[in-house]
Amino acid sequence: MTAHSLPLLSMLDLVAVREGGTVAQALQIAVQTAQHVEALGFKRYWLAEHHNMPGIASSATAVLVGHVAGATRSIRVGSGGIMLPNHAPLVVAEAFGTLAELYPGRIDLGLGRAPGTDGATMRALRRDRVETEADFPRDVAELQQLLAPAQPGQRIIAVPGAGTQVPLWLLGSSLFSAQLAAQMGLPYAFASHFAPRMLHAAIDIYRRLFRPSPACAKPYVVIGVPVIAAPSDEEAQYLASSTYQRVLGILTGQRGLLQPPVEGYLQSLAPQERAAVADFLAVGVVGGPQTVREGLQALLAATQADEFMLVSDVYDPALRLRSLEITAQAHAALSPAAATMAG
Repeated sequence: MTAHSLPLLSMLDLVAVREGGTVAQALQIAVQTAQHVEALGFKRYWLAEHHNMPGIASSATAVLVGHVAGATRSIRVGSGGIMLPNHAPLVVAEAFGTLAELYPGRIDLGLGRAPGTDGATMRALRRDRVETEADFPRDVAELQQLLAPAQPGQRIIAVPGAGTQVPLWLLGSSLFSAQLAAQMGLPYAFASHFAPRMLHAAIDIYRRLFRPSPACAKPYVVIGVPVIAAPSDEEAQYLASSTYQRVLGILTGQRGLLQPPVEGYLQSLAPQERAAVADFLAVGVVGGPQTVREGLQALLAATQADEFMLVSDVYDPALRLRSLEITAQAHAALSPAAATMAG
């Protein structure tokens, strides 16, 4: 990031289906949240692809990107991400090319190489495909070509898609995507909201190996940050118990709907469960305004990230909007000079 500048704020929405709620309500909450963070000055609204998960309603990611873009005015809307092993690059190019024609200059295409689901569902998505490590870089390059202006003699042209040059982002939770993003000169988003352990190594590799490209002149790093903000530390911890329940469900293979908060939830867990949740949320920021500001400041100093991609799973939609507002205020109060102290 440049000296004396703050990281941009963006939002990653898993479009959680709440206990006692419906998919239709989850989709409406996503729209309202996007409108809210647009008003707060957020740069981007990311939507994630997951399949066969009862608590996540963002499986048809491109459809939802279009719906959110149509309900907002200026915020960029993108996939965080499209899981490329599930799709033919031509289909992705046509979908996002269409979105780019409908909403010029507002669409981002984040790409991941995980299937975003279990093996059986992966086969249901693309039954006859056996993925190898070479496939993902090849698919990304093919997608890049399909979104570029069509060349003379090009046999397969994405219509819409060709010439839209929708910005590609590589998303990852390991070092593989960091290296690939560096080699291809693409912006890079690290999934530290659920896999924080490799964060610093991935950023270091990406920045050291980065090769400038027409898409990106210098490294651009986005980090996922789980955030629950409230007027007090105590209330934030109480609201965060919905997230803690979701994380424990992921870790134990018992995924479900987003649950209401529970008083004293962390204290009710066994020590090893508590440690596992803490490890999963190692870069998480939970607290009142001062705690959130200090947490974001520490993350900025440690990573010099260009963008914070917030994940905020609060059960009550109105309190989720408040959480994002408090976080935006804390972000505005950060000291950019402190960020340049980190190596």
